[in-house]
Amino acid sequence: MREVIQQFSETIRKAAAERAQLRIRGGGSKDFYGLVLIGDVLDTRALAGIVDYEPTELVITARAGTPLRDVEKVLAERGQMLAFEPPHFGPDATLGGCIACGFSGPRRATMGSARDFVLGVRIVNGLGEDLHFGGQVMKNVAGYDLSRLMTGSFGTLGLITEVSLKVLPLPEQELSLRFELDETQAITSMNKWAAKPLSLSATCHLDGALYVRLSGAAPAVAATHKKLGGDTVQDGTAFWESIREHTHPTFESAPALWRFSIKSAAQPLGLGKQIMEWNGSLRWVAQDLDPARAFDTAHEADGHATLFHGGNKRHGIQQFSSGLLAVHKKLKRAFDPHGILGPGRIHADF
Repeated sequence: MREVIQQFSETIRKAAAERAQLRIRGGGSKDFYGLVLIGDVLDTRALAGIVDYEPTELVITARAGTPLRDVEKVLAERGQMLAFEPPHFGPDATLGGCIACGFSGPRRATMGSARDFVLGVRIVNGLGEDLHFGGQVMKNVAGYDLSRLMTGSFGTLGLITEVSLKVLPLPEQELSLRFELDETQAITSMNKWAAKPLSLSATCHLDGALYVRLSGAAPAVAATHKKLGGDTVQDGTAFWESIREHTHPTFESAPALWRFSIKSAAQPLGLGKQIMEWNGSLRWVAQDLDPARAFDTAHEADGHATLFHGGNKRHGIQQFSSGLLAVHKKLKRAFDPHGILGPGRIHADF
């Protein structure tokens, strides 16, 4: 694959010299996110395959264009998983896109985010330079953790060509429970249970019911079930997949979808129909909100709001403080000084 990376480097160097815009893209499953999609597509799918996988070391290294489903299949065959439970949002999702977007699924509150599992990356920056950051073990992640910086950058800082991830064993048993609770009761329960040594791996509240997933050793799952009670959900796997992949009717019928990352104990936002995850710290509002209202509401709840898809993006997808915006601009200049990679996707002016 050395020749493919060299070709990517040459393409980016040529684009930098000509100030031509490029858009890094794998399967295109996250094209809905952001402000605008500008530039000639630089398709990563030619760069596919697992480079190294050592189950006993709990580390996998694969190329960016590798289908995400293939990575998960290989891990499942050895009883392991990507613990941050990444959403695919389409059948063609790639590993590079998974890391470039940085999205995490229902397990994130108990296991960690995508960024937490990135050990190392290989990228081509906006000057066409082939760079390596991090490694394949946690102790190599020291100083400025630039490998994790790529997580969530949406290809605006560089083209991810290879990534090393920490993986974890699949749980021995999983069980999903349902409780009839309103929003306030659910917030109180989720936060109370999260503070205790229980086998919770996911929580979700919608339509007047709180859903809880238990994961772990069979005795621990049974003990937690006995302590919490609740009705057993017959097809819990399908339910959690519908939440992770946004195929639940609440998501699919939304004219716009706002993502609120806020203090977990914050009271109900009062913004209309919503889904709560991550013990209350992640709230999806399925309404076409006024951006100013959304941003102010999130700020009052000690967090931030992002226009995930649809809606009016004239005011941007997120409200950045002047200090954070300055940091973003400096990072962009350092990795992509000519501003050719994904311009306008995250910020309107760069």
